[in-house]
Amino acid sequence: MTKKTLPIKGNISFEGLKKQNEYGAEFWSARELQPLLGYKQWRRFEDAIKRAITSCKQSGNEPDYHFAGAGKPIKGGKGSVQVVEDYHLSRFACYLIS
Repeated sequence: MTKKTLPIKGNISFEGLKKQNEYGAEFWSARELQPLLGYKQWRRFEDAIKRAITSCKQSGNEPDYHFAGAGKPIKGGKGSVQVVEDYHLSRFACYLIS
């Protein structure tokens, strides 16, 4: 595996977007990572995620461990809330996408 440099955009870094779940496992929100990796449209980024899921399977890893489906609430006009598709990505998943 070649060493990749971690992306930084403005004052936002890859490590700065890292979160932890209730079990202490680290993950990144795909929606938050999207602009850092240079994707302007979700559908294009989701295509990259789907290709990475295929690569994950082909490498003998279980995609469900690295690409957890999640919903992200987004506030809309007049206080409405819409839940949009998101993924919680492992470090390995982020490596496959980038």
